[in-house]
Amino acid sequence: MKFDTKAGTNPIDRMTVVGQPHDRIEGRFKTTGTAPYAYEHNEVADRIAYGYALGSGIAKGRITAIDTAEARRAPGVLAIVTYENAGELGQGDMNTVKLLAGPEVDHYHQAVAVVVAESFEQARDAAQRIRVSYKAGDGAFDLAAARDAAPLAEDDGSTPPATSVGDFDGAFAKAAVKLDETYTTPDQSHAMMEPHASLALWEGDRLTVWTSNQMIAWGASDVAKTLKVAPEKVRLISPFVGGGFGGKLFVRADAILAALGAKAAGRAVKLALTRPMMANNTTHRPATIQRIRIGADRDGRITAMGHESWSGDQPDGSPEAAVAQTRLLYVGANRMTAMRLAVLDLPEGNAMRAPGEAPGLMALEIAMDEMAERLGLDPVEFRIRNDTQVDPEDPKRPFSQRQLVECFRIGAERFGWNGRKAQPGQVRDGRWLVGLGVAAAFRNNQVMDSGARVRLGRDGVVTVETDMTDIGTGSYTIIAQTAAEMMGLPLSRVQVLLGDSSFPKSAGSGGQWGANSSTAGVYAACVKLREAVAQKLGFNSDDAEFTDGRVRAGNRDAALSEAAKDGEIVVEDTIEFDKALSKGHQQSTFGAHFVEVGVDIATAEIRVRRMLAVCAAGRIINPMTARSQVIGAMTMGVGGALMEELAVDKRHGFFVNHDLAGYEVPVHADIPHQEVVFLPETDPLSSPMKAKGVGELGLCGVSAAIANAVHNATGVRVRNYPVTLEKLLDGMPEVA
Repeated sequence: MKFDTKAGTNPIDRMTVVGQPHDRIEGRFKTTGTAPYAYEHNEVADRIAYGYALGSGIAKGRITAIDTAEARRAPGVLAIVTYENAGELGQGDMNTVKLLAGPEVDHYHQAVAVVVAESFEQARDAAQRIRVSYKAGDGAFDLAAARDAAPLAEDDGSTPPATSVGDFDGAFAKAAVKLDETYTTPDQSHAMMEPHASLALWEGDRLTVWTSNQMIAWGASDVAKTLKVAPEKVRLISPFVGGGFGGKLFVRADAILAALGAKAAGRAVKLALTRPMMANNTTHRPATIQRIRIGADRDGRITAMGHESWSGDQPDGSPEAAVAQTRLLYVGANRMTAMRLAVLDLPEGNAMRAPGEAPGLMALEIAMDEMAERLGLDPVEFRIRNDTQVDPEDPKRPFSQRQLVECFRIGAERFGWNGRKAQPGQVRDGRWLVGLGVAAAFRNNQVMDSGARVRLGRDGVVTVETDMTDIGTGSYTIIAQTAAEMMGLPLSRVQVLLGDSSFPKSAGSGGQWGANSSTAGVYAACVKLREAVAQKLGFNSDDAEFTDGRVRAGNRDAALSEAAKDGEIVVEDTIEFDKALSKGHQQSTFGAHFVEVGVDIATAEIRVRRMLAVCAAGRIINPMTARSQVIGAMTMGVGGALMEELAVDKRHGFFVNHDLAGYEVPVHADIPHQEVVFLPETDPLSSPMKAKGVGELGLCGVSAAIANAVHNATGVRVRNYPVTLEKLLDGMPEVA
């Protein structure tokens, strides 16, 4: 099905199942421990062996020798694979560097060997007996040091590295009120509960990998390319993923090493990366340095907007697109943005929840607060005053939907924003200085072609098959809701099967495109099924109504199951999004984050006291699972604001705090009352579902709202994340 015209009225608009809060249909499996994750598929083979990955001990250089003799003599060892005996390997489209090093080493903890043994302990012990000799090279590990020489990022055809409209330099020079500040965000690590893990099994020349992966089709393709196997002989299975946040968008070393180990040992092999290897071996959110310049007239109208960002990555990597939101969020006839990319020999920088907008808004939304302060305007009023209903870089392009002002106004009323004191440090609750902060939330709406197969059985049960994944976000449930709405069934009569590359290719979980795109694919397949059912029953498909498990047309009706009495009906289809449809309008999602913090007057300890997110993101398919996504994102924003930072050893090129003991993330005690409000909205230009996404929108802007609240509480402006107490102590107000 091509989506090339604005969506009209369709069965989803009934909203009898879609749009209603439903518990996650797979929840009982997770809460009872019966949902199998990648490392737990022990049923697939007898005597599964264990793999253990050995990471490089240097960050840059070359392997000169690998001595595996002692390791091979260790108890239980079945095989050891290094670049010397792995055979010729390719490189997947989604990987910046090789997943098995040798002889060159690109970064610290890049895999150099995998040991396969009868037990995990034996594999781990043998791996420590491998002796690797290196010739270390000079590496670049310091973004600040590389900043001045960093060139403009290359144009990859999707996001231009720089934009310019009007005369920014001239307008900024003439502006009555100006801001020119630099902000930094640190390297950050994914800290999902389930580690990167895979179980590989060869059956002849066919490979099956049970893995923890967000994008099955991408993963299967990259496994085939890396191992130089025909794509049709690779199958990836990932029915449950214990968190991803972008770190599992692409195949990582665990899948490739498990496959290599399984081939060498002639056994099924399971392998999970250790926490230290997850930090240094897989991807992370790269650090940024961001310079923001804003000019405005005395009335608070922005006349000049400039945003430059520096980030680093491996050669052939991409920049952190921290200027993306600035191109679209506020007015300003004269504007410029630029992304510069330094070559760093740190582990690969890549997608982490809301790449680009998340770190970009961490800077932009502090700058907006600082500008409001200089203008003597309330921060909410300043943002509303500079709203735009058209793309500020191309005013001929309106937004398909834009309720940012409504988000601010409704949020301000619900949060009690009128009680905020403009002068910092004026509100005290016992030993706590109390402050309020706000920030805009913004994330572009992205869609991806997505397919599904639907089956109507003789029992009247509809089964949906798609390689879409569920990373804890509720994919099973919203897909079931879509099929139930389309076929006029209760959720109990729909079965959903996900995460298998033998199913039709879906959008996968990433980029905030998963929910809207995958359900649109199910919608397309169900349209075909409705037509097939109507034809079987002798109804005109245009007149047929599907409700309460029955099909009605005119004065006739029949049970849905009647159509399949002679055998199962199977159809499949793919929703294909026409890019021309979106060219005339900018499609984005919007929100506003409000935060209250307390800062201890003596120690500068920060406590988030309450949070509110107001979101406008198209039709909300399931308010319950959507709320869960947003509060999870808000929690992640607390980590980004107050504690998360990978500490770089700039001598040896690795992340020092590479485990959950040293890399701090929020826990239950850190999280206060959280409230989420979804504004009524449908966007017929987005998809037949008229939906968008919220999972990444819920993070964007949170950290800045917290930083702004800290400033309102203390008067101390911190421009370098995370906002930790040592950055506040010297500037804390004197309070008796």
